[in-house]
Amino acid sequence: MIRAEVELTVPFHDVDMLGIAWHGHYCKYLEIARCAMLDKIDYNYMVMKATGYVWPIVDLQLRFVRPAKFGQCIRVAAELVEWEYRMKIKYLIADLETGEPLTKGHSIQAAVDAVTGEMSYASPAVFLQRLGTKTDVY
Repeated sequence: MIRAEVELTVPFHDVDMLGIAWHGHYCKYLEIARCAMLDKIDYNYMVMKATGYVWPIVDLQLRFVRPAKFGQCIRVAAELVEWEYRMKIKYLIADLETGEPLTKGHSIQAAVDAVTGEMSYASPAVFLQRLGTKTDVY
């Protein structure tokens, strides 16, 4: 499996007046981990675009277990769990010190031809090749 983890500290500008991270900022935390994961297979957003595909998120599910708070150090993990027809990435945000889960979820991205805007019903060969050169996942 392709997996990446990043460590972040919840900044002041991400919290509300109670010192709790606003729920919308969790998408940003996931994005940072997702980019680290895609870098592992040399398929970041610039490479995607250069190979003729974009991968918009078509579904995002989050379950908030405990709030992240100002100054809290967190670990955000992203793991590719499906890749043949779409890109499904599973996430876990946890307290860095204790490992206590804070947020769980997943995103689904579909390959879209960058020129025509047509959605692909299978992952493009260029993406599968990137996976094959870095792992033996398929």
